[in-house]
This record gives sequence, structure tokens and C-alpha cells, in this order.
Amino acid sequence: MNDPQNTDDIWKRAEIESPCVKLCQIHPEARICIGCYRTMEEIGAWSRMTPEARREVMAELPERAPQLRKRRGGRAGRQER
Repeated sequence: MNDPQNTDDIWKRAEIESPCVKLCQIHPEARICIGCYRTMEEIGAWSRMTPEARREVMAELPERAPQLRKRRGGRAGRQER
């Protein structure tokens, strides 16, 4: 019998989670978010994407991380010269 106090089943969804880590900033050169590595188009369309399309994007995200060049300012930047 269902427990009327337990609402866990109501909030369960069979869709893939968002990769968002709430660090939303688009890299000016790579044009991807520095937090989740999605493009602006992917972020905007995420809620309308099929689960299959989301899985495809999620599979590509780890390969995008190296595209972001880290800025080396301050002491670390001077030491590289």
C-alpha cells in the first residue's frame, strides 16, 4: 500500500539529468559554458530535447573540456615566460 506521506514517486522522472553545475559563463573563444561544456544552443534547447539527444550531448561533453584554455594571469602567468 502507498504511504500518503511519501511523495518520492511523484517527483521521479525518467529523463536524463542536466549537466549544469550552476557555473554558467560562456567562454568567449570556445563558445561553450565553462561549467557544463554545453553550447548556448544546447542549453536553450535542453528541456525540449529527446532523452536520446541529451544522451548524445552528455557523451560529447568530456571531449569539450580541453577546448577551454585556462587564463594564466598574475604570478603563474609571469613564471611561464
